[in-house]
Amino acid sequence: MKEITVIGEDRPGVTADVAEVLGKAGINIESIDAEALGATAVVRLIVDRYNDALLALAKAHFHALTEDAILVRVDDRPGGLALIARRFKDAGINLRSVRLVWRDAQEKKAIVAIAADKTDEVIALVKDVLID
Repeated sequence: MKEITVIGEDRPGVTADVAEVLGKAGINIESIDAEALGATAVVRLIVDRYNDALLALAKAHFHALTEDAILVRVDDRPGGLALIARRFKDAGINLRSVRLVWRDAQEKKAIVAIAADKTDEVIALVKDVLID
């Protein structure tokens, strides 16, 4: 899976502008996380049509970065994510981003997108909870 990160000036409407660009291109946003870091806006996305999204964002003059991410299933309970994160710490692998993308409170399960250094090692590290 690929994640897209849009970085730009923090201003009113930046998230709306990103969403509108993608909507006009017929691209569905599957996950979005937006935050301001000082004067900088950071919008992280997972979309249904990755390459088309990158093209649409570039045409609209947004600065977009990409990285590989994996999806893992975790128990939706206190400490569930900590158990997975501890694997990375113990293996000396840096987590670049962690994002909750879905949860089912009734089933007590969640899906988390993780981007980390050493992607091949990461896949082996979490193969028991990896979502293909």
